[in-house]
Amino acid sequence: MQCPESLRVQAYFDAELDAVSAADVERHIEHCPDCRALLKDLEQMRAVLRRDSDYARAAPALRAKIMQALDQEGATETPAAHETPVPPGMALPQGRPWPRERGSQRRPRSFWMGALGGAGGTAIAATLAFLLLVPRLTNPLLDELVSAHVRSLMPAHLIDVVSTDKHTVKPWFAGHTDVSPVVADFEAQGYRLIGGRADYLDHQRSAVVVYQHGAHVINVFSWAGNERALPVNATRSGYHLAFWREGDLDYCAVSDTGWDELLGLVRLLRVAGSGDPAISREN
Repeated sequence: MQCPESLRVQAYFDAELDAVSAADVERHIEHCPDCRALLKDLEQMRAVLRRDSDYARAAPALRAKIMQALDQEGATETPAAHETPVPPGMALPQGRPWPRERGSQRRPRSFWMGALGGAGGTAIAATLAFLLLVPRLTNPLLDELVSAHVRSLMPAHLIDVVSTDKHTVKPWFAGHTDVSPVVADFEAQGYRLIGGRADYLDHQRSAVVVYQHGAHVINVFSWAGNERALPVNATRSGYHLAFWREGDLDYCAVSDTGWDELLGLVRLLRVAGSGDPAISREN
């Protein structure tokens, strides 16, 4: 009998699931041999299709005919009615026609030569520049963090383990996430530890330590770092994101509280982290 989760596995394979659903499917696959086999079959099928499928190519004769028609279209001359008239009393030089208006052509020119020149070349250059610059102007990690923060503010999504005791919250992350982050209570400084939860971020199970500062919730995300540079502190959709790195973990505190208040918690966490030998990626 087929597993009821098989349809979600196919959606996961096609990258159609959000981060939370994708994490659920990955956890399910770890314990379901049928879905694990289904995912493997889909991956093998995609590899075979990419390796063995041939693109349909036009026959050489048809291709030559199309290119000739395009060249002839590009070589069409401006009608005689649009040619520059010869001023009265002025004779043309022997053997040389009077120059035509700009835009007409004296000899056939390839359609593609025209497309790549002038305004066409400018448009193509602008398009290439846009495609090259857009990835640098956007960062999907910021969007993931803001989405995860907003999602957590929905009812029953904020906390998986409810506790103000760091000795309860920190051990809970073992087995639930891929990392063991800094966990400390700074209630005396105005940042009350209220719990933690697991989330899915940057293709891994991340840990989130949750603090409350006045009426504001602050989510402190942590995930296994890599060699990529962290984004600079930013503001997205009214939420501030403060990044830092401690050991082999990357951190980001997200909240709609003020920058001063958010960075105050970051400073406290960095001081606590510098003296915590247990900060590391879970093996």
